Amino acid sequence: MDLGEFRAFCLTLPGVSHDFPFDETTLAMRVGGTANKAGKIFALTDTFLFESMNLKCDPERAIELRELYPGIVPGWHMNKQHWNTVSTDGSVPDKLLRELIVHSYELVRDSLPKKQREALG
Repeated sequence: MDLGEFRAFCLTLPGVSHDFPFDETTLAMRVGGTANKAGKIFALTDTFLFESMNLKCDPERAIELRELYPGIVPGWHMNKQHWNTVSTDGSVPDKLLRELIVHSYELVRDSLPKKQREALG
């Protein structure tokens, strides 16, 4: 998966937007934003290097994934219990990358207030 595929895949999910809240190269994918407020982040990546992405993950599944794949480690600069840094060097299959992006999206979407969740469809 390259950066274009990552961005395009994330944008196929309902209610997703993106921005650069931290610097010029850190792309944040968000869900549940409104005209007045940015949504909640479900994925982060560096657009200059695109070596990895940070994705939210169920804590038990996060541990299992870290044991199975050397390209999945505790989230860099994130809560290590709830976030993984997932390598894009090919050590994690693209199919699994897509599944983990959707898993992260769903975890964050499900944490939104009911009204925001319903607006996503």
